Amino acid sequence: MTHGFRHGLLAACLSAAGLAHADGIAINQIGYLPGAAKVAAVPAGDAKAFSVVDAGTGRTVLRGDLGATARWEPAAQDVRLADFSVLKAPGHYRLHVDGMADSPTFIVAADAYAAVSAAAIKAYYFNRASTPLLAANAGRWARPAGHPDDHVLVHASAAGPGRPEGTVISAPKGWYDAGDYNKYIVNSGITVYTLLAAYEHFPAFFKAQQLNIPETGNGLPDVLNEALWNLEWMLAMQDPADGGVYHKLTNKGFDGIVMPADAKGERYVVQKSTAAALDFAAVMAQASRVFAAFEAQRPGLSARMLAASRRAWDWAQAHPKDVYRQPSDIRTGGYGDDKLDDEFAWAGTELWVTTRDARYRPDLDKLAINVPSWGDVKGLAWVTLAQQRSTLTTADAALVESRVATLAAEQVALWRASAYRVGTRSQDYDWGSNSGMLNRALMLIQAYRLKPSPDTLAAAQALFDHVLGRNPLGQSMVTGFGAKPPLHPHHRPSEADGVDAPVPGFLVGGPNAGQQDQKGCPVTYASRLPALSYLDHLCSYASNEVAINWNAPLVYVSAALQALTPTPR
Repeated sequence: MTHGFRHGLLAACLSAAGLAHADGIAINQIGYLPGAAKVAAVPAGDAKAFSVVDAGTGRTVLRGDLGATARWEPAAQDVRLADFSVLKAPGHYRLHVDGMADSPTFIVAADAYAAVSAAAIKAYYFNRASTPLLAANAGRWARPAGHPDDHVLVHASAAGPGRPEGTVISAPKGWYDAGDYNKYIVNSGITVYTLLAAYEHFPAFFKAQQLNIPETGNGLPDVLNEALWNLEWMLAMQDPADGGVYHKLTNKGFDGIVMPADAKGERYVVQKSTAAALDFAAVMAQASRVFAAFEAQRPGLSARMLAASRRAWDWAQAHPKDVYRQPSDIRTGGYGDDKLDDEFAWAGTELWVTTRDARYRPDLDKLAINVPSWGDVKGLAWVTLAQQRSTLTTADAALVESRVATLAAEQVALWRASAYRVGTRSQDYDWGSNSGMLNRALMLIQAYRLKPSPDTLAAAQALFDHVLGRNPLGQSMVTGFGAKPPLHPHHRPSEADGVDAPVPGFLVGGPNAGQQDQKGCPVTYASRLPALSYLDHLCSYASNEVAINWNAPLVYVSAALQALTPTPR
């Protein structure tokens, strides 16, 4: 692609010049809600003050003093903070500091995050398998259908008495997992959960949202329409003979950089695994809860999902250690996980909350809390328990509130101590760092919902700001959003479709000090410093890939901030 060449040349020049970060004002490039905390990071220099100017007229609307100079180790950068939280009037603005370029223009608006939240959900539509994307819904990113997945072979590792090796099954729909064209149950687990939780927690926000997807107007909120596209695929991944769940549906190897319709490799379901069964059981129990309110639109769906959840749980009880092991002839993503106590706790929690059957209840006293990821999902159990606390015993409700508050206090302490006023440390810039930051924000939001505190919400806002441009790269990490968005994500359709702009609404992985892709990249990272270790190039699967589980907390956090941020009086 010509735009890929242009980017490669530019990246090489930047690398040669050693320009590892933007020497300018780092700010959320989308903007802010009127009642939100508003902070920018300014490289330390001679200036002692800042001003906010109206982007249309150039008139100064606010002046303030910069904070004290402090060292932020993840970028080895000395910074001063500009806090302009008192700016509440809607408008278009720039931040000005003498001696440097003004910040990108940003907005203050009551619906500041509505567009990015909608685009983050619609990114899933753009990653649908088994259907054409029509121009009426997809615009210039329209494409023919790929991967019908109605002729899928049972791999030897997945063979069973009712389905020997080579049996043909049908498992259409679902989302392509990331920059590749395969579909994975484990990663679907945390992804669908987060989307459904967003709806459970903020139903009014999502009921008012219309995404222009084919199902819009069918009586379901579009976030549920989109989640259902993947849930229907997940249901097809359960073996009807025994309730076990196949770990993934995949080619034997990754496709090249081609459009979905041009990817013709044979497709397989591979091995049943305990992790897949438990992630499936958890999500289906949750989905049964959510879709129970839509029985008129989807008769019998809630009951079908709950029955499927119970069968998967029973299979996992009978196969508690069937860890996924990659067969020698399969070379696609593994999503292997040999520590399963968190999956058992999460699935048990979802079934317990949905059915009120005590046999599913995990031992909450022994269940730790964490920031969730696909490989450690116990934090999701606490998110559900926090949402359901009014139905719990007094003792259980108190335990939930204590655990969530303790985790949030740790995150707020990191935020307060940070020279950049963002709760991240050098070790946090690893694979999928942007998703990790947004999942931290998601957990802070649980604490805020239990006990509103301005600092808790401000710490969540700061993490959101960080991925939308308030970082030393001056880089928005969401395609199509901000003054400097990613242009070359590791995403096959975005590179192969002949459209210069990538598919919008995708969160890229973000700075990753591991730089695991450097050997295969034609350009070099500009820096090894953790917060600067990012490469906007197709080659960079370690820092610039997209993934369904990474987009999910972007959906949640953008909606939560929109719904929860107090409106100024």
